[in-house]
Amino acid sequence: MTQTYWLPPREAAAPQGHELEHLRRQHQLILNAVGEGIYGLDLAGNVTFVNPAAAAMIGWSTDELIGRSMHAVMHHSLADGSPYQREACPIYAAFQDGSMRRVTNEVFWRKDGTSFPVEYISTPMRDEEGQLIGTVVTFRDITQRRWAEEILQRANEELEQKVQERTAELQNANQQLRQLSEMRSRFVSMVCHEFRNPLNNIALTVSSLNRYDTQLRPDEKTDYLLTINANVERMTQMIDDILVIGKIEAKVLEVNPKPLDLVVFCQELLVEGDYQRPQAPIELVCRSRRLLACLDERLLRSILSNLLSNAIRYTPSDRPIWLKLAKQRGQVIIKMQDEGIGIPTGDRRQLFEPFHRGQNVSNIPGTGLGLSIVKQFVQLQQGTIKVTSRVGAGTTFTVSLPA
Repeated sequence: MTQTYWLPPREAAAPQGHELEHLRRQHQLILNAVGEGIYGLDLAGNVTFVNPAAAAMIGWSTDELIGRSMHAVMHHSLADGSPYQREACPIYAAFQDGSMRRVTNEVFWRKDGTSFPVEYISTPMRDEEGQLIGTVVTFRDITQRRWAEEILQRANEELEQKVQERTAELQNANQQLRQLSEMRSRFVSMVCHEFRNPLNNIALTVSSLNRYDTQLRPDEKTDYLLTINANVERMTQMIDDILVIGKIEAKVLEVNPKPLDLVVFCQELLVEGDYQRPQAPIELVCRSRRLLACLDERLLRSILSNLLSNAIRYTPSDRPIWLKLAKQRGQVIIKMQDEGIGIPTGDRRQLFEPFHRGQNVSNIPGTGLGLSIVKQFVQLQQGTIKVTSRVGAGTTFTVSLPA
C-alpha cells in the first residue's frame, strides 16, 4: 500500500511565507495525485483534510467532508448493516493509544447508502513535541480483489470437487476391476471344476471299455458309449454357453429386434425343440390367438429354451408345466410355471450366477450356466426377470420385455 503523507515537523527556523505556500501546494498536489483515499482526523474524529480520491470513492466532495465526523459519514455500520460503535473502531483507537492499525476486512459506506470492501491503515499523527494531534487514514477499494479472490476460491472448490469426484470414480473403477478379476478367477476355477467331472467320467468309462472289452455284451458296450456321449454333449454345451457369456462380457453380442408373433413362435419352438412330455405335455397359454411384439428372435429362443429345459429337468414327468404369454402396458410378459421340486430360499440369491446349482439338484445333470445366460439376454433387451418358488410345489420365472 502507498505510504501516508503528512506535513513534516517544523524546523527551528520556519520557512518564509512564499516557501511555506510552495510546500503546501506541493503536498496538495501529491495528495491529489495519489490514487488511494487519504484523509486526516483531529482528536475529535473530524476531517481536517481529504484527497479527491477518498472523496470520490465515497461519493462526497472534499469541501463537504471537511469538519465532519468521518465515522458518522462512512464507517457507521458493519458489513451486515448493524451499527459500528465508534469506540470499537480501529481508526478511533489509533489516535487514542498512538498505535498504528491495519484492517483488511471492513467496509466503508458511500453517500448513496451502498458499501464497498476496504483495507486501510490508520497512522497516529503527532506534533513537534510528540503529542498526538490526530490520525491519517489511507484506504483503498478492494472490490475487484475480493471478486478475484471469490472467483479463485470457487474455482478451487470446483477443482477440489472434481478431484474428489475423479478420485471416487477411480476408486470405484479399481474396485470394479478387483471384483472383475476375482470373478474371472472364480469363473476359471468353476470351469475347470465343471469340466473335470465329465472328463473323469469319460476317462473311467474308456478305461473300463479297454479293460473289459472282450467280456462285455453288446448292450453293455452301448451303455458305456452312451455315457461317453452324454458327457461329451455336456462339455459341448458348457463350451457353447461359455462362448456366449464371453460375447456378452465383450459387448459384441448385438440385439436385432424384428416383428414376431409370439404365439406362433412358441408353438414352433415346442415342436422343434422336441419338448415332448407324454404324461403331462407343456401347455401354451395365451388369451389371444396372436401376440405381436418386436424382439430379438435369437435371444428369445435361447431364453425360452433354457427356461423350458430347466422346467422339464426339475419337474417330475407327471406334473404340469405352463408357458404363459401376455401383453401389458407395452410389455411382453412370459411366465414359465411348473410344479417341480422348487428352489430352496438359500439358493435364490445366487440363482443367476454362473455354475451355481441348488442344494436339491446336485444329482440332476446340468451346467449351471443356463439361468445366467437367460438373465443377461433379458437385460440386453432392457427387460427384467423375477422368480417365485416353493420347495416341493414348483417355480415360476416371469420375464418382462419391452414389446
